[in-house]
Amino acid sequence: MANKGQKFKSYTEEDKKEAIRLHIEEKWTYRQITEYLGIQDKDRVKKWMRRYRELGEFGLLDQRGRREQYIDQDRHVKQLKRENEALKKCLKIWNRRCTRQVPHHSVSRGTVSHYGALQPLRRI
Repeated sequence: MANKGQKFKSYTEEDKKEAIRLHIEEKWTYRQITEYLGIQDKDRVKKWMRRYRELGEFGLLDQRGRREQYIDQDRHVKQLKRENEALKKCLKIWNRRCTRQVPHHSVSRGTVSHYGALQPLRRI
């Protein structure tokens, strides 16, 4: 358990990637990696490996304070794409309504639509 005011050691994403690389590619043991990189907690590299296997490189990011919906990166990207598609459809509908020619009262440089907006006259 942590003591009040205790400072915890944090490691950069590069350190974590290097530890993963050494274990996977170079076949180093966890003990060798912790000694080489100066990692104090002997189980830290094991935890990084588990998160890397589960989530890939995204699992190595510091996710404290993030909302759960952003933890799964693929799900978040898909959600953003769906939102973009919906917004594009709304924009298309809005543009059609704004550019649609409706009989209007003439004004010197344009017409006033039924929405009250001044629109340029169209040449026929």
